[in-house]
Amino acid sequence: MKAELIDMLCRKSFKFSKEPIYKLVSGRMSQFYVNCKPVTLCARGMFLAGHLLFEEIKDDDVTGVGGLTFGADPLAVATAFASELKSRPVNAFSIRKTRKDHGMIRWIEGDIQPGERVAVIDDVATTGGSTIKAIERARSEGLKVVRAVILVDRQEGGIDNIKQHVSNVSSVITRDELVERYKTLKEGFRFQVSGVRKKKVSGFSVQHPTHRIVISINSDT
Repeated sequence: MKAELIDMLCRKSFKFSKEPIYKLVSGRMSQFYVNCKPVTLCARGMFLAGHLLFEEIKDDDVTGVGGLTFGADPLAVATAFASELKSRPVNAFSIRKTRKDHGMIRWIEGDIQPGERVAVIDDVATTGGSTIKAIERARSEGLKVVRAVILVDRQEGGIDNIKQHVSNVSSVITRDELVERYKTLKEGFRFQVSGVRKKKVSGFSVQHPTHRIVISINSDT
């Protein structure tokens, strides 16, 4: 499952440039950019991420899983669904970026009550700021945050920062794993399609849940 999810992230979510052209939430410019939403909001990606995240928290005796909207929302739902399939249900919750100013006037939405042990999750960690904010808000609502899991760790200090707020922190995928696979995929797809005829012959395989499809592209000149 992890290898397939890495492939999906490389194809749909991971961007790399030789120059730091991507602006991060922190305001810093970076060579790397990871937007997990095209993967975490598609059916297969949600299935894979949910099962992998559930494997991370299944032994932590938590009854809830969630994080700061919007990045954590599809992951929380996917994890809750996977937990039910495993007959070990964990409810999803969502933490608002701005406090609700009507009705119950609360930070958190979901079937979760003060005193419950929960895991906070996030799609990407750079500095860990959004995850830390989620932890603080969950605790302000009376939840016991005992675990934090990041889908993609950019390996820029975020995990260490989060550990200052909750000791048990892990990631499913690291930036190094994405970069390694990205380079492999890029090399495999290195062929040119233009008005100039090339003599290079290339081939690549396409992953499918039940079949392995091999496509060859040939040139006669």
